[in-house]
Amino acid sequence: MNRISNLDPALFDKADPSPDSLFYEQPRFVAHIDAGAIGAVTAVYRELLPAGGDILDLQSSWISHLPADVAYASVVGHGMNAAELAGNQRLTRWFVQDLNAGPGLPLGGASFDAACDCVSVQYLQQPVAVFREVARVLRPGAPFVVSFSNRCFPTKAVAIWRALGGADQQRLVAAYMQEAGFVGVGARSHVPAAGDPLWVVVGRAAPFDGLR
Repeated sequence: MNRISNLDPALFDKADPSPDSLFYEQPRFVAHIDAGAIGAVTAVYRELLPAGGDILDLQSSWISHLPADVAYASVVGHGMNAAELAGNQRLTRWFVQDLNAGPGLPLGGASFDAACDCVSVQYLQQPVAVFREVARVLRPGAPFVVSFSNRCFPTKAVAIWRALGGADQQRLVAAYMQEAGFVGVGARSHVPAAGDPLWVVVGRAAPFDGLR
């Protein structure tokens, strides 16, 4: 399954069905969450993304929220706008790809020590297929950290996302991970009295099964 078993494919439609490449054609050099939520993301990355490792930053932009004082062997960024990715000083290299048009990643199997996806999972129309690709390129046991808040571009978020709230969205992302083969899937949250909330789902790539 490219989405998730037993769910109507229409739940992954968007209000704006035009190509995503048109929507993201103009760069947006803005932060999509506030300083508190950014700090929460960075703290999770500090804990889970191994220093000196090879990191995949999926659905990235001009900022990655990685800890400024932690060095990585490489940070490969994927996104939808070349100008944004070119402006991201943490990226070792980057590529532009519409994952809704083709979820296959042009990356070698078992080549990353961790992957992250910040505030963009709501736009994936084939989330399980994309997550399976992430699992393929991760080394065994490597973490995949997916984080999101209550903000989005509503015309580009899939229907099921718009129908749910934070905790239910968190359970949905966990279901994506489980169907894609991740193990040890868990969740955590940062919901302050004021400011942007942040929900996080973490899974780990399963042990090597000879198929990658």
